[in-house]
Amino acid sequence: MDFSEAITIWYFENKRDLPWRCTNDPYKIWISEIILQQTRVAQGLSYYNRFIEHYPNVKDLANATEDEVLKDWQGLGYYSRARNLHFTAKCIMDKFEGVFPKTYEDVRSLKGIGDYTAAAICSFAYNQPYAVVDGNVYRVLSRVFEIYTPIDSIQGKKEFSKLAQELLNPKKAALHNQAIMDLGAVVCTPDSPHCEDCPLNEMCLAYTNRTFAKLPVKEKKTKQRDRFYYYFFIQNGDKTYLHKRGDKDIWKGLYEFPLIEKEEELAEDEILHLHDKNELSEFSNLKINRIHKSIKHILSHQRIHACFIECTATYDKAKESQYLEISIDKIDEYAVSRLTELFLEQKG
Repeated sequence: MDFSEAITIWYFENKRDLPWRCTNDPYKIWISEIILQQTRVAQGLSYYNRFIEHYPNVKDLANATEDEVLKDWQGLGYYSRARNLHFTAKCIMDKFEGVFPKTYEDVRSLKGIGDYTAAAICSFAYNQPYAVVDGNVYRVLSRVFEIYTPIDSIQGKKEFSKLAQELLNPKKAALHNQAIMDLGAVVCTPDSPHCEDCPLNEMCLAYTNRTFAKLPVKEKKTKQRDRFYYYFFIQNGDKTYLHKRGDKDIWKGLYEFPLIEKEEELAEDEILHLHDKNELSEFSNLKINRIHKSIKHILSHQRIHACFIECTATYDKAKESQYLEISIDKIDEYAVSRLTELFLEQKG
């Protein structure tokens, strides 16, 4: 029994029941693949269902506002994925007359779609013979063939892509790709893989040599920097204030409370006098009522140390301001970061 046959037989008996498995609609497959980048299936499922309900086709997504799309994406992180979805939906309407493209080259040309996503869409929707190579596939292949080439190196990407394509059954591309991805997700897991249940254990060199814990290999370590955020949740009667984040930083397009960023953590007495330095000049009579304990929020390249400060103040509307005045009970209508969402949930 060869590699492809072994995993597809296993897949027929063990595949997960997921809504994007029950369609060959490239739009729905695209939505699922973008959501599942950097997101576990258990978390992504509700977001997928919400997106398909709110935007059942490309036209509906293209006609939505960016704020609406970001609000529906709230909590998933990596918000550039949502912005790319929205941009690409508009591109499909303009360039492809609202019809999702059918060739690998055209699909690959769309913003936010790389080699893996293009292969997934073309194989799942059109059964075209393109092998997918995602984190699950890297893990399965590196272990079965005991490959120590770093998966994040140029050489490694070429080597694994070539191997994946050679193993693919071109007549059953969709089935093969779904099978190897599921196998990596539920059996050949990063920690404590279920090797005894694996259909490839007899041919797996890492299983034979007990080296699976060492594979796959990565050569690059992500460098993280620390940032210290001081958010002012200002209440002015039944009003509060939000700012929309701009370009060239995290959380582009999301809303947040007035923010003062510092290069290091501040002591409580320093926090009490933060606003004295005219950084919140639109507000007067500012009185701090509570300083919440700092929350550490870890992103791929940054560690955000966020302190939320509850206060009251009056707002000088005559001054030119970057802040939006809203009713506190309307705050749920605005897309915010998961960090801000956690604060609002805890505050009740």
